[in-house]
Amino acid sequence: MEKVFSRPSCLKNKPFRYCPGCSHGVLHRILAETIDVLAIRDRTIGIAPVGCAVFAYDYLDLDMVEVPHGRPPAIATGMKRSRPDSIVFSYQGDGDLAAIGTAEIVHAAARGENITVIFVNNGNYGMTGGQMAPTTLPGQKTTTTPAGRDIRDAGNPIKVSEMLATLDGPCYIERVSVDSPKNVLAAKRAVQKAFKNQISGLGFSLVEVLSMCPTDWGMTPGQSIEWVRTRMMKYYPLGVYKDTVSPSPV
Repeated sequence: MEKVFSRPSCLKNKPFRYCPGCSHGVLHRILAETIDVLAIRDRTIGIAPVGCAVFAYDYLDLDMVEVPHGRPPAIATGMKRSRPDSIVFSYQGDGDLAAIGTAEIVHAAARGENITVIFVNNGNYGMTGGQMAPTTLPGQKTTTTPAGRDIRDAGNPIKVSEMLATLDGPCYIERVSVDSPKNVLAAKRAVQKAFKNQISGLGFSLVEVLSMCPTDWGMTPGQSIEWVRTRMMKYYPLGVYKDTVSPSPV
């Protein structure tokens, strides 16, 4: 019998310790499959910050660097410029990228740094207890907004993909989701395109991924999928927000 499905070679053979229904495991596999398909494992460097995203170094069997909260784009810039033949990617959550790391991501994008950014948006600070993040939806309950986010006090959520797409530097920005098999495949295509752009020297690429966080949302995995579909996708529509190069074949 022909084997048609197996563990990617750069994904370690160890069980994930993420919460049930969390999307990080799916994203790790997408990253691992992409790196395997493109045959870039020996020259790839992953950068993970503080937060749930930091556990990526436990599961991706390649060179990984842990950096201070919010600083992956700055470190990625230095690594890519000093080792231009390397493939450098950052793997960041919304609390990291859209809060303490706002300046770093904006300026890396504005400069058009030739790096790949995977931005995991689950609408809260996942690791530290589910506090409000810059991406928390209006009315969404968190541990610091028990009555729901009030935009009169907390302001409106930051739409990172739309914001960065206004800059001249990025070559590719897309928002995807991993709530269904169809969308997982679309996410994989987007991640592959982002890495191919870097290999071709085309500049800054970011893939935003709408992600489930059942534990901090106080939902079952099934309910969290519905939340992404009925609430998050309405506020954060899926799609390509900037693409200065020809689309990759489906």
